[in-house]
Amino acid sequence: MMRIAFDARPLLGVRTGIGWCEAGQAAALIRQHPEDRFVLQGTALRHRTELRAMLRPFVQENSALQLVPGSRFLPHAWQFGRNADMTHFFNYLVPAGVAGRTVVTVHDMVLHAHPETMHSRTRRLLRLRLRQSMARADRIVTDSAFSSREIAKYYPAFAEKVRVVPCGVDLRQFCPVTDADRLCDVRERYDTGERYFLYLGTLEPRKNLPRLISAYAAYAGCYQEPARLVLAGAWGWGFEEILQRIRALHLENSVVLTQYVAMEDLCALLSGALAFVYPSLYEGFGMPPLEAMACGTPVLVSDAASLPEVVGDCSLTVPAEDTVEIARGLCRLHEDAALRDRLSKAGRRRASQFTWEHSADRLYQVYREIA
Repeated sequence: MMRIAFDARPLLGVRTGIGWCEAGQAAALIRQHPEDRFVLQGTALRHRTELRAMLRPFVQENSALQLVPGSRFLPHAWQFGRNADMTHFFNYLVPAGVAGRTVVTVHDMVLHAHPETMHSRTRRLLRLRLRQSMARADRIVTDSAFSSREIAKYYPAFAEKVRVVPCGVDLRQFCPVTDADRLCDVRERYDTGERYFLYLGTLEPRKNLPRLISAYAAYAGCYQEPARLVLAGAWGWGFEEILQRIRALHLENSVVLTQYVAMEDLCALLSGALAFVYPSLYEGFGMPPLEAMACGTPVLVSDAASLPEVVGDCSLTVPAEDTVEIARGLCRLHEDAALRDRLSKAGRRRASQFTWEHSADRLYQVYREIA
């Protein structure tokens, strides 16, 4: 029996991709290994009842919660790692003084590859602490072979510690929605229009959205009734540039900003899209294209970083920094129903290869190495 602790902080509050990665892997590990004992550890100064409610779905017969008062005056050795054989930190950093063995997930090297796309506070924190964190960890987990090569490039001393554990997709949650009433209801509530291209994710510089908006303007100029562009997700750091680009190109009536999308609406929003577009400049993995594929939605991605590794030959792939080619991709998807049908079928097959159960199996092998 192993005693495994998870740093639950990425699971609290509004979850980003890091939080959803931890949620998928942690839930699958708890289900698949009833012989082991798991604890989700977090810190909380206030709202402890609400935080416990957020973590309750992870509590099973072999798992428990441990929320301790959050304070910079409490040593991390007291907050994490007690009574555990190992603790897994899913958000880049291992605190000093953690008891027992440690695993850290380093999702990407955007710190070095595209530092200009990061918030200055996050950039300073990682520059100060990431090297020390990877030195402390017994194993470093990353989401893709691409990110493994990037870590070896920028931190060659830690290359031997790195293990690749791809993310997954919940095929029970993300699946095609064919109910016409449900699709119509989501279109009306999010004001998408009858036909729309969809982006889903945080609105931030790394996602290449100003270039996508410019490409969309070129696409829209080719048709009397172009599809709308729906940008769904929270406003992140640097989103002002996105708003400025929309206004500068007079696209206020064509580009829809939904902000938060309820989880129960995601599948219908994805399924109803003409295509899913994700021309990101840099990704350690990129779960949204995989989720769109699972819903049977044709996908367009950039050729950057890990995205070709994730989607294989099951998407339309365009150069990340070529606005003309992105626009041409949108035009192809608008006009070619046979292409959309082919990508829809191929995408579903591709998504079926990435499950959280498979991801958890790979991660469990890492735990066994250092147990």
